Amino acid sequence: MIYLVAGIFIFLGIHSVRLVAPDFRERQIAAHGKGRWRIIYSVVSLAGLALLVWGYGQARMDNVYFYSPPLWLNHVQVLLMLPAMILVITSDLPVGNIKKTLKNPMLIGIKLWALGHLLVNGDLASLLLFGTFLVWAVLVMISTKRRGQTFPEKVNLKGDLVAVLGGIALWVAIIFWLHEWLIGVPVIA
Repeated sequence: MIYLVAGIFIFLGIHSVRLVAPDFRERQIAAHGKGRWRIIYSVVSLAGLALLVWGYGQARMDNVYFYSPPLWLNHVQVLLMLPAMILVITSDLPVGNIKKTLKNPMLIGIKLWALGHLLVNGDLASLLLFGTFLVWAVLVMISTKRRGQTFPEKVNLKGDLVAVLGGIALWVAIIFWLHEWLIGVPVIA
């Protein structure tokens, strides 16, 4: 379980720098340049993600179970992942109606992803992983709202189309291949 906790701490820690230490981030960019900051950020993120995934796999081998969800929640979870994937893809595209309306599609997508996984996983490792991501996304959303965010008046509708089509494609890939390949658990058994 220690590797899972360490992975969560590293991954969400680097993703929380802007939230908890914005001056540190700005000083690093000023001193070393935006490119170097992005490299450090990416390397730390990938290391944290790798440790998190490996730690989650290890923690699931000797796990404690709190509840056993009903089978029908699996269908709800699969359906929740469709808008989650669309929203995650939306966040990296030019501003469209989806991004302009929701302001933080990535955080909303993460919340849907975490909530969906909490519905179908009643074990300690899952509660720790998905619960932490859910709480983190809520806290970052609150912080982002306080800072304010503006978007251009004119939106790019191509971004919305790409997000929807890309989200559907990612959702299908995860259902039929990626989830089992990456996590070791098939979505459809």
